[in-house]
Amino acid sequence: MPEGSARSGAGDERPHVIFILTDDQGPWAAGCCGNPEIRTPNIDSLARSGVLFTNFFVATPVCSPSRATFLTGRIPSQHGIHEWVYPEVMVGPQAKVLIGDEVGYTDVMAEHGYVCGISGKWHLGDCLKPTHSFSFWYVHQLGGGPYNNAPMVRAGRPINEPGYVTDRITDEALNFIDAHAQDARPFYLSVHYTAPHSPWTGHPQDIVDSYDGCPFLSCPQEPRHPWAGDLTTRCLGNREMLKGYFAAVTAMDANVGRILRRLEELGLTERTLVIFVSDNGFSCGHHGFWGKGNGTHPRNMYENSIKVPFIVSRPGGLRPAWPAGARRGDSTLRSGGDLGTASQETRRVAEGRRVDAMVSAYDFFPTLLDYLDLPLPEGRNLPGRSFLPLLTGRADRVNDKVVVFDEYGPVRMIRTEEWKYVGRHPDGPHDLYHLTEDPDERRNLADDPAYNKVKAELKAEMEAWFARYVTAEHDGLRETY
Repeated sequence: MPEGSARSGAGDERPHVIFILTDDQGPWAAGCCGNPEIRTPNIDSLARSGVLFTNFFVATPVCSPSRATFLTGRIPSQHGIHEWVYPEVMVGPQAKVLIGDEVGYTDVMAEHGYVCGISGKWHLGDCLKPTHSFSFWYVHQLGGGPYNNAPMVRAGRPINEPGYVTDRITDEALNFIDAHAQDARPFYLSVHYTAPHSPWTGHPQDIVDSYDGCPFLSCPQEPRHPWAGDLTTRCLGNREMLKGYFAAVTAMDANVGRILRRLEELGLTERTLVIFVSDNGFSCGHHGFWGKGNGTHPRNMYENSIKVPFIVSRPGGLRPAWPAGARRGDSTLRSGGDLGTASQETRRVAEGRRVDAMVSAYDFFPTLLDYLDLPLPEGRNLPGRSFLPLLTGRADRVNDKVVVFDEYGPVRMIRTEEWKYVGRHPDGPHDLYHLTEDPDERRNLADDPAYNKVKAELKAEMEAWFARYVTAEHDGLRETY
């Protein structure tokens, strides 16, 4: 009998998991993140019921490679996606299945008894072919587009979906929850909204109008950045674009509320781990540009591009209660050390907790599997480690020295709690910011001889880290702008 079969069936009370992934939501774009101007009551409620991370970094400040890292736990120079996936790769005669040889956490979950579904944006290759153990597959044909009459895939066929796409994604998510609420097997559900990605038109007019009087102090329209692109030309100083972005977030928040209410109605709140995060950050005039990592040329690694809201909640819920007959050998927990022997009570997700420690999206894969007591796949050279103690309140940090790394093709970054160095291969320009003194990244010290030693040490540490994990055939330094 497969191991997964032994861990499912009658009496299986392992948690359901809902992973809500938004698109282009800046780390400032939620009330719980300190912005009183934007209305996100449901996201804020989720944060109050769980753990809010204030320093969560994506692995790449653009959608497709970031999403691939969440799913696989591997950086772009391992999984091979370095840029957003173009339309012809998603649908049509040239469509390709990407990262098909990677192991996603959904593959591990399905092997151990979970039924997996996705509703919303995929953007990792051929949209007509379900992959990575998803048995329910309702996805966007592309990476974004109009919010009404959106191009979707239902039952393996491309369609134009009537109505507001944020609502439709939620409708299908609720149908999945309803269909599996009473199953013996636990479920995993990805809810991948296209919001608040452009276009910032076509959103519910009453929500758009509700921002008429907003001063948008949280989005200063600064003098144009010298590297800014076309999106900045269209949007900088444009209040209608600001209203549309804020409305997209608020309309999405209302749909998060629909999911949370359905869990409550079905009595599943305490059994369901809910994760909320975005695929990359975003600037709406901050530093004088609109966009994310590719909002400037050369690409940038500003905080607003690489940081995102990240919330984990399971109010009242303990860690997995294994069904009778389940086997928990040494192989079931590879990343949490002595956490595997801790009591259920010490594994409760904290409520109302704020974590300022730095963690990365490449840490999410081992953390989720650690929480679920599932084995890490072997031979993947995973760069991340579990931060489960931060979720439970058993620790305030997981390392004495906290360092995160980012890459976007030939642009790489190392960030410590004090410094950030960005190297643009092969010839620069490079960035060096002393974040403790200059948190807004206004003074680039890269060309100041007084900081040559600091720059050299950071560069050497960054290069050593990437050398440990990069695979030659997917090395981002071979990519071009």
